[in-house]
Amino acid sequence: MSADAAEVSVLTLVRGRADRLRNLMRGLSRQTVHPREMVIAWMQPEPAPDLPDPGCPVRHLHVPGEPMPLAAARNRAAAAAAGATLVFLDVDCIPGAGLVAAYARAAAETDGLFLGEVLYLPPGAHDAADLDRLGRAHPARPPVPESGIRPEPDSGQLWGLSFALPARAWRAVGGMDEAYAGYGGEETDLAARLAASGLPTFWVAGARAYHQHHPVHVPPLQHFAPILANAARFRARHGRWCMTYWLGQFRDAGLIAWDEEAASIRLLRPPTDLEIAASLRPDALFS
Repeated sequence: MSADAAEVSVLTLVRGRADRLRNLMRGLSRQTVHPREMVIAWMQPEPAPDLPDPGCPVRHLHVPGEPMPLAAARNRAAAAAAGATLVFLDVDCIPGAGLVAAYARAAAETDGLFLGEVLYLPPGAHDAADLDRLGRAHPARPPVPESGIRPEPDSGQLWGLSFALPARAWRAVGGMDEAYAGYGGEETDLAARLAASGLPTFWVAGARAYHQHHPVHVPPLQHFAPILANAARFRARHGRWCMTYWLGQFRDAGLIAWDEEAASIRLLRPPTDLEIAASLRPDALFS
């Protein structure tokens, strides 16, 4: 089986956050080996101006929709990509210099859903010289292997910040389900369908990215309604719940009646505007 960086397409989605995108693109320009291309799906009317050279050709797509069409934008980007290996990077992530090479090596070794390490940065950190010193691992994530790849039995470890897979595996399951509207669930659904197709999941050494800080809501009350709807859709399809951590937080706040054995979620009340505002944590690294 062969794959190399010349067969890697790096894909990202953007609405606003042009400064974050520029840092991502500068990170691509520092890769030890460059990808075949970068594909940017713009969920806004026009691309941002003054973008830096990422060291590879760039394709621009316009994907309109409200709420943010996250699944549709990923599907459009994947359909436009020319590479045999798709690397999805969140716009908040700065790729480490070895990310493309590490994912390419993993794809050359076997077929799989590949997960890379993401370190979280404090506010204002984005200079390349500071990333390793300032980045912090998420406490809920397992450590990556020191070299090579390591099987991961739980495909639900997929978070959309940084992952890679063969383009044909993406096409075989139909990409992301665009019926997941708004925030939450579509990535876990994709992972479950990939696992059901027989595609194994692996952690990848060296595919490090750095998450640029932004304020977070704990719990994510600003996405309350779509999280409930998308969790119910996932439960109906897969017979189990996703986003259980957030559902537990909503339950503990007195907003829903729910437990993991339940077949449905009972809405008690939506969060108030004051509760949503109070859930914002400007300095928190992790959500």
